Amino acid sequence: MRIGILGSGLMGGKLGTLFARAGHGVVFSYASRREKLKKLADEAGGQARAGTPREAAQDADALLLAVHWLRVDDVLQQVGDLSGKVILTCSLPMNADNTELVIGHTMSGAEELASKVPKARMVCAFNTVPSEVLFGVYEARQKANRPNLIYCGNDVHSKQVAAGLIHDVGFAPIDGGPLRIARYMEPFALLMAQLAYEGDGGPELGYRFERFKD
Repeated sequence: MRIGILGSGLMGGKLGTLFARAGHGVVFSYASRREKLKKLADEAGGQARAGTPREAAQDADALLLAVHWLRVDDVLQQVGDLSGKVILTCSLPMNADNTELVIGHTMSGAEELASKVPKARMVCAFNTVPSEVLFGVYEARQKANRPNLIYCGNDVHSKQVAAGLIHDVGFAPIDGGPLRIARYMEPFALLMAQLAYEGDGGPELGYRFERFKD
């Protein structure tokens, strides 16, 4: 597939790299310096290249939105028309100093994004995974027991696209249901981040789940 990456930070850079190494065509976009995008593309290899947000979206089969919440409006403005586009968002609705969610309880950041681009097809995915573990999961993706990754959305086709990309990165995709499920996923993602970075288990706590039997 052709995948546009909107955001050149940790999640955008690492997921874009893994998508490229899985054989997809990737366009990295949205950075303060063009050189950073070119470096990401060179390191990703394959069919990766640098471009503007509009170029990243132009012929994309899917877009990954991976910018800080405060930059969402800016990147969407630069992209332009997103009618019919599949958008995977891993952007949590965080405040400026990343200490708490600014949307919650009766709404989610994913739903707010869907309202900003109502003609696009939004899927919430990857925001429960610390970026540090992504390469390790990808390298171990042939293992029989893959770590689960929950995603949610309202459109069947867009969720199939998301599931394929989740699988390519090395996770077992779990359909969590409609987009409103993000109301539970986003606070959980914040909790997982706190456990990962403040606890003793390291970032892997962000994607490992144990099922307790009766």
